[in-house]
Amino acid sequence: MKIPSIDLRRELLLKIDEALGKEWIISNGLGGYASSTVLGLNARKYHGLLVAAFHPPRDRRLCLAKLDEELIIENRFYPLFSNEFQSGIFPKGHMFLKRFSLSPFPKYFYAVENIEVRKTLFMPYKKNAVVALYEVFKKGDSAVKMRVFPLITCRHFHSVVDRWRKPLNFTQKPQGRKVAVNVEVPRSTLVMEATDGLYFPVEKWVEKVYFREEFSRGESFLDDWHQPGFFEISLSEKHGKFAVTALVDEDEARAIKISSEMPVTTYDAEALHDRAVERYESLLAKFYNEHEGLQVKNWLSWVVLAADAFVVEGAEKVSKSIIAGYHWFEDWGRDTFISLPGLMLVTGRFEDARQTFLTFKKYREDGLIPNFISDQDAKPVFNSVDATLWYANAVLQYLKYTGDLKFVEMNLWEDLKTMVESLLKGTILNIRVDDDGLLSHGPQLTWMDTVVDGQPLTPRAGKAVEVQALWYNALKTLEALARKFKEESEAENFACLAENAKRSFNEKFWNADKDCLFDVVDEHGYGDASVRPNQIIAVALDFTMLDDFKSEKIVDLVHKELLTPYGLRTLARSDSRYVGVYFGDRRSRDKAYHNGTVWPWLLGPFTTAFLKTKGYADFRREYALKNFILPLFAEQIFKAGLGTISEIFDGDPPHSPRGCIAQAWSIAEPLRAYVEDVMQIRPEHEREILLALG
Repeated sequence: MKIPSIDLRRELLLKIDEALGKEWIISNGLGGYASSTVLGLNARKYHGLLVAAFHPPRDRRLCLAKLDEELIIENRFYPLFSNEFQSGIFPKGHMFLKRFSLSPFPKYFYAVENIEVRKTLFMPYKKNAVVALYEVFKKGDSAVKMRVFPLITCRHFHSVVDRWRKPLNFTQKPQGRKVAVNVEVPRSTLVMEATDGLYFPVEKWVEKVYFREEFSRGESFLDDWHQPGFFEISLSEKHGKFAVTALVDEDEARAIKISSEMPVTTYDAEALHDRAVERYESLLAKFYNEHEGLQVKNWLSWVVLAADAFVVEGAEKVSKSIIAGYHWFEDWGRDTFISLPGLMLVTGRFEDARQTFLTFKKYREDGLIPNFISDQDAKPVFNSVDATLWYANAVLQYLKYTGDLKFVEMNLWEDLKTMVESLLKGTILNIRVDDDGLLSHGPQLTWMDTVVDGQPLTPRAGKAVEVQALWYNALKTLEALARKFKEESEAENFACLAENAKRSFNEKFWNADKDCLFDVVDEHGYGDASVRPNQIIAVALDFTMLDDFKSEKIVDLVHKELLTPYGLRTLARSDSRYVGVYFGDRRSRDKAYHNGTVWPWLLGPFTTAFLKTKGYADFRREYALKNFILPLFAEQIFKAGLGTISEIFDGDPPHSPRGCIAQAWSIAEPLRAYVEDVMQIRPEHEREILLALG
């Protein structure tokens, strides 16, 4: 299955600001990644060629920031690299860049005099390693050499280095074409090797590298890099090839052992590259083979490949999880189980889904699934009311795709019941079921959770609308499962709880003035009439408390007030609190985050709800495709994070992409809705499961 290509020509690459807004990222299936801009100039502290997950998928550290190349033709020196400082970009090696492509890995094409240089970067799957493949084409008989300068560090990817305030101590052990660089704190060994030439240990520091994106975000934006030496390769042939590999581990002996398994010749490196490409080709072939009604489209192929980047292996080697977003998010419970259907079920990765359920089961406490697992200390953080409920919904979706009731009964059923018991008794953070059968919770426990100076920017304490929808959906799922597992008394209990919740919900949440749902009902029974997208989830879920009239009214209002080409706004523009641009320091950005900013993931439940209420006639599905799916996938795949979809967009036109350049649910939910709802390729066991579940 052919992998699509994204190609950028010299005309665009010469537009510096525009080019630096186009980034790429490749991952290694462990939570680690390589990422930069199409100019090869790092514009973020999160950019780097080897960001390794030392305890997968966590403890991510930037180890190799860059490989900077210098071409020597006779006695003329040409830097092919660029770095930015506060005084400007120096040197201007990007001026030699004539083309950039992504297919599926980043490739840079440089031209100097009568020499052409091609550089391809890729990460071997499930290794904390990166490989740079070089090809040099020359005309004439000029003596040509290439020097490759590794720029290294060893820091957590959220931080930066000031070598004068907190120095990093490096020691190196060069040997021929190879060098092992040891770092004392945090302990690690970076092994680098070229397949040709020699390594020369000539140390220096590159200080105060400037990250323009971090500066604009009000984050730490200056960094110091260590250059331990350089690789020098003489190129006598008309077509020369070589590779530079880099890998890292906490233990020096283990790092050196792993390095012996990496390519030692250019042929080995090319073979490793080919295997990496074949893996992506097989992902595409599997997807299209399992979805015969889908035509091969470049944008769809990119979406399928993008989905793979978020599925990561845990430290136990048999566990799986989902990274919420690159560059800076961990594996979040809420994001994981919103994303799981699109990333794992639609793509047929059922064993990965099973392992993900089991991974989060290990972290469950007080009946709750954690909001996220900390990257730095691997501790679960429990500050979410809805992660647990999305977990229950993901179990239902898993059953619709697999029919695997046995796995659920043997591994998840007791935990699902314990979840409900804990919520009925009351658990941490004032999360409890009230007498009205609805789920009450404290402030900032939903996905709209930003706080500035201790004050919530979207105060939703009480009973948030999507929480009640998920609670009812979970109760109905458990009711049906209890009947399937011959636990009739449990089934009756869940049925009574669900009926009580449904009755109270319809009494308290319907806003007759606007023909929609209140966003939150507080402890005094007052409804928040803010027009937000959360109510669409109450329509989209399999088990809904709403009748057809109310469902369609909600869809119409959200369509009119919140829909943009790239997702739903988080607040209507007519609201006085609306902020249309997500920009500036953290305080400014947080004010906009859930008060107008557009979220692509919401296109998933919106598309589902739209077709659920309007019907699945061909013209309706065509409308949904052209207006909800294609503007996001067919346009944005080629604009910011190349080959993937950003976390958020501005609420105001032109809806500039913001936040993470690659977000799991931005890919997963629109993909799920496209396959299931627009293309009507329904889960294989959906009918039998929903019938079996009542």
